[in-house]
Amino acid sequence: MERLGCTLMATYAHPRPTPTNFLPAISTMASSYRDRFPHSNLTHSLSLPWRPSTYYKVASSFPSVAPYCTRSQRVSENTMLPFVSNRTTFFTRYTPDDWYRSNLTNYQESNTSRHNSEKLRVDTSRLIQDKYQQTRKTQADTTQNLGERVNDIGFWKSEIIHELDEMIGETNTLTDVKKRLERALIGTEAHLQVARECLFHREKRMGIDLVHDEVETQLLMEVDTILCCQERMKLHLDKAIAQLAANRASQHELEKDLSDKQMAYRIDDKCHHLRNTSDGVSYFRGVERVDATVSVPESWAKFTDDNILRSQSERAASAKLRDDIENLLVVTANEMWNQFNKVNLCFTNRIAETADAKNKIQMHLAKTLQEIFQTEMTIESIKKAIKDKTAFLKVAQTRLDERTRRPNIELCRDMAQLRLVNEVHEVDNTIQTLQQRLRDAEDTLQSLVHTKAALEHDLAVKANSLYIDQEKCMSMRKSYPNTLRLAGFC
Repeated sequence: MERLGCTLMATYAHPRPTPTNFLPAISTMASSYRDRFPHSNLTHSLSLPWRPSTYYKVASSFPSVAPYCTRSQRVSENTMLPFVSNRTTFFTRYTPDDWYRSNLTNYQESNTSRHNSEKLRVDTSRLIQDKYQQTRKTQADTTQNLGERVNDIGFWKSEIIHELDEMIGETNTLTDVKKRLERALIGTEAHLQVARECLFHREKRMGIDLVHDEVETQLLMEVDTILCCQERMKLHLDKAIAQLAANRASQHELEKDLSDKQMAYRIDDKCHHLRNTSDGVSYFRGVERVDATVSVPESWAKFTDDNILRSQSERAASAKLRDDIENLLVVTANEMWNQFNKVNLCFTNRIAETADAKNKIQMHLAKTLQEIFQTEMTIESIKKAIKDKTAFLKVAQTRLDERTRRPNIELCRDMAQLRLVNEVHEVDNTIQTLQQRLRDAEDTLQSLVHTKAALEHDLAVKANSLYIDQEKCMSMRKSYPNTLRLAGFC
């Protein structure tokens, strides 16, 4: 470490690199004063009242003087201190060679500076021309890029407008089909009510006519068919509602993208037509450091392309759903209409069967009434015959009773006695037989009366069934709508 110098405020004692433009160090007198004084540091109090130039290297902090080397050996080290009168000997002097070399160095630096200045002027002129041409070319390229950008935005804007028109048309068409489906679904409620009313009316049948016949089977199938058709209609209606929501979402994205494209088109078109002489051109410091971009050309084009592809996909799904709804309306209308015809045919057959059974019951009832009349006449004749036989029994018994009064031996079992006894038995058996026949005739009459009552009840049942099937059910089913109404057209 070597001392570089000191100021009035501080001492610089740190290492310092030697500048290239310093003058060479003067060391001619350094050897003659070697070992003159002992090695001791100079204090701040011994500093000079003036400060030497920092451009020159200061001599060693401990110079030595050769002529005094012998004397210095005799003087004690503790008593050797530098004298102020000799302080000029602490600083180095320069040689003439150093002086000439310094002048030559200044001349060379002057020539070099002038040469560099001339070269700088030439280079600056050429740089100004090059940068001017480069700036014009850069602005032309930027203008061309803006024009291409405007064309790209215009292309995608036209594509979005075309797809948006297609999507709006598809949404309107799907809305119309959805309304048809809703009308058809509402119309099936009346058909379902008719079928259920027929089932409820037929529950009012009485007796044996309350049968699970083909009409009831077909009516239950009709209810199931209508419910199945309603389920499919509701399912497609939910799909249509969801598809309309998806269409509107795609339409909203397209409209938002179109709005952004239109604004970007206006901005970029304005930028494309801006010139150096245009109004509104000003400084905006630091705007080039603000990166407000959120996309690159690839992601920008992909965003719009994805929106269009999504719209096309939703439009294709909407068209397919429309076809499915159209087919569903036709299929369900045919199914319900065919089942309606089957039920009507079963009703017609059942009404014919019931009417035929009613006619037969009426015929049997007439025969039963005739048989009841004849049986009543038979009972009367049996009663008369029994009444007639009692007189013969009374005579025979009276005779036997009188003959019991014969005296003694006259009580003879003769042929007359035997015959009277046989007569009494015969007449009694005849009366018993007639009474049994009377009871049988009365039982037969009761059976005929019961049959008559059953036939009359069955006749009333059949009349009630005919009234229900023919008057109530078939009268309601005459108002069943046509296929167009089932398809939702009206």
